[in-house]
Amino acid sequence: MKQIWSGRILSGLVTAFMLMDAGMKLVKPPFVVQASAQTGYPESTIVGIGVALLVCTLFYVIPRTSVLGAILLTGYLGGAVASNVRAETPLFNTMFAAVFAVLVWGGLWLRDQRVRKLVF
Repeated sequence: MKQIWSGRILSGLVTAFMLMDAGMKLVKPPFVVQASAQTGYPESTIVGIGVALLVCTLFYVIPRTSVLGAILLTGYLGGAVASNVRAETPLFNTMFAAVFAVLVWGGLWLRDQRVRKLVF
């Protein structure tokens, strides 16, 4: 039971961050526009990226589609890693996205027995 609650808490934290990130992309404050431009994305793409992140995160939250959500979030975060590598941003930016991908799967692994059976 502790394992499941640990997974729920970890997944909740990941979800909260992803929802905040998606919301910021939908609102587009100046620092988001600037950060997107630094990684090579024009302002016109920010809302679409935010919608994609929101949809991926919602799939992750719903138990029936959580594995699909984790796969989609991994793809999204992989794109963030690639964008940061290409833009030669500081290593922290690149590793932040990579660590979040691990946390997505860690939370799911802890809370979903189907995922644990696939791994072990």
